[in-house]
Amino acid sequence: MRKIKLFIAMSLDGYIATLDDSLDWLMKVDGKGDNGYGDFMNDIDTVIMGRTTYDWVMNEMNGDYPYKEQVGYVYTHQTRENTAYITYTDEPVQSLGRQLKASKGKDIWIVGGGQLICDFLEAGLVDEMTLTLTPVLLGKGIRLFPEGSYASEWRLTKTETFNQFVNVHYEKK
Repeated sequence: MRKIKLFIAMSLDGYIATLDDSLDWLMKVDGKGDNGYGDFMNDIDTVIMGRTTYDWVMNEMNGDYPYKEQVGYVYTHQTRENTAYITYTDEPVQSLGRQLKASKGKDIWIVGGGQLICDFLEAGLVDEMTLTLTPVLLGKGIRLFPEGSYASEWRLTKTETFNQFVNVHYEKK
């Protein structure tokens, strides 16, 4: 069965972006190579993201969608027309998540944001997490794990250091 995975960078105090959705703080940190991203993506053929994350990515990439090699889903309540690379959906995460996990293929990446991640955690669908700890304190911003009903236990499987970044890998118990 396919796995649903999280691979995301966060500040030491648990934020994934500033209140204005900026990641400038992340780009100022010295990493090494691609900080493990390439190895992670070798096992991914499907990406899922929230609309705010999608809009941010498209803005940062000047409209050039970066995940053309993967099947893409974007969660939104807005009416948008599907593209060659994106299926827009508001299907319950339990339904889509179970359907994707049961289908053939590689693993599935929840790109972000925090609320979508929380929804998948609450549905019990996230199998693995790679959290990239960044040596920055933001003090406020958008939390990786907003308040929710997703209490669960995880097992540390690996740590990796990429200069100033530390990737911490967990599997759900």
